[in-house]
Amino acid sequence: MAVACTYFLGTAYEDIACVTVPDPRIQYLALDCVNALSSDITTRGHTPSWTCSTGNRPGRLLAWTAGFRPKVEYTHYVVGAPAARERLAAG
Repeated sequence: MAVACTYFLGTAYEDIACVTVPDPRIQYLALDCVNALSSDITTRGHTPSWTCSTGNRPGRLLAWTAGFRPKVEYTHYVVGAPAARERLAAG
C-alpha cells in the first residue's frame, strides 16, 4: 500500500508527502503515486516540491527517482521526549 498527498499547499508550490508499507512486492507503488500526484499538481499550475531531512535516505532516494533534485540542505531538530524507536534502542 502507498499513498501520496499534498503536505503543504502554497501559492506556487505543493509539497508532496508519501507513505508506503515496506514490502518488496510493491517496490514501485510509491514512485507511481508520487509521479501521478506530481502530474496532477503541474496540471493545476503549481510546482511539485519535496522536503525531507538529509538523514532520510529512503525519502531522498524516492524523491531523486521521481525527478526531484536538491535545492537546499537542512538539518531536522526536535524537542521533547525521544521517539519510541529511540527509547527502545536506548533501553
